[in-house]
Amino acid sequence: MKKDLLEAWILESLTELNRSASLLEVCKWVWANKEIELRSSGDLFFTWQYDIRWAATRLRKKGQLQAADVSPTGIWELVK
Repeated sequence: MKKDLLEAWILESLTELNRSASLLEVCKWVWANKEIELRSSGDLFFTWQYDIRWAATRLRKKGQLQAADVSPTGIWELVK
């Protein structure tokens, strides 16, 4: 499993969570919906909560997530 998959999961979670959510809410969604994939992902299972933050940074650079200074503190938002 590639860490890039975390980007897709962030986008999927935010779509289901009304386009914005806290990191905690996104991580809860990932665990509730992707636990099986995570458990079989090798080393990613132990690092995904760290790696998901970098995935969000990559999504911001791609213009898919609002910039951190635009969104409320601690909230990840899809670009409108």
